[in-house]
Amino acid sequence: MVFSNELSQTLLGRIFLSGAVVNFLAVLIAGLLGLLIKKGIPERVKNALMHGMALCVLYIGITGLFEEGINIIIVIISFAIGSVLGELIDFDKRINNIGIKLQNKLSSGNDSKFAEGFVTATLLFCVGAMTVVGSIESGIKGDNSMLYSKTVIDSVSTIALTATFGAGVVCASIPVLLIEGGITLLAVFVSPVLTEAAITQMSVIGSALIIALSFNMLGITKIKVMNYLPAILLPILLCIFI
Repeated sequence: MVFSNELSQTLLGRIFLSGAVVNFLAVLIAGLLGLLIKKGIPERVKNALMHGMALCVLYIGITGLFEEGINIIIVIISFAIGSVLGELIDFDKRINNIGIKLQNKLSSGNDSKFAEGFVTATLLFCVGAMTVVGSIESGIKGDNSMLYSKTVIDSVSTIALTATFGAGVVCASIPVLLIEGGITLLAVFVSPVLTEAAITQMSVIGSALIIALSFNMLGITKIKVMNYLPAILLPILLCIFI
C-alpha cells in the first residue's frame, strides 16, 4: 500500500509539474495571442513567417538525424511496417476529420484553414526528437529541460502558424498535452524495456518525419506525415530482436 501511494504521488507530480503541461499552456496562450494580432499582419508577412518557421523546422529535423548509435536496419524496417500500418488505419484522414469536426463546432464557416492548421500544428508540436526524448526524460528522470526548450520554439511557431491558419492551431494544444503527457506517463511504466538504443531510433524516425513536415509547409510535397506515426513506436519492439 505504501508503494502504491508513493507511486501515485510520483505520477501526480509528473503530471502537474511536467514539461507537457507547460508546453500545453504555452501553445494555448501563444495561439490566443496570435489570433489577436492576426488581422493586423499583411498576407505577405504571414507567408514570410510561415516559410521562416518551415526552414526552422527543417533545421530541427536535420540536426535530429545525427544521433550516435543509429541502427539503419531498425529505422528502415520501422518505416516499412509503420507506413503500411499507418495507411491501413489512415491516421491522416482520421486526424483531418477531427480537425473538420472541431472546425464545424468552434469556428465560423469561412475558416477553411482550420483543419489544415490543426493537423500542421499537431504534427509540428507532437512529432520529433524533442517530443519523444523530452517526454521520456521527463517520465524517467523528472528532467523537463528539453521540453522547456521545446516550449520556447513552439510558442514562437504557434504565433506564426496562427497568423496563417487561424484557430485550428490553438486547438493543437490539446494533442500536445495528451501526447507528451501520455509518453511521459508511459515512460514511467516501460522504463525497464525502454533502452537507449530504442530511444535513439525513435528520435531519428521522428526527425525524419519533421523534415517531411517542413517540405509540406514549404509547399514542396504533400506527404501524409500522420500515416507514418506508427514507425516511431516500432523500435521499442525491434530493438529487442535486432
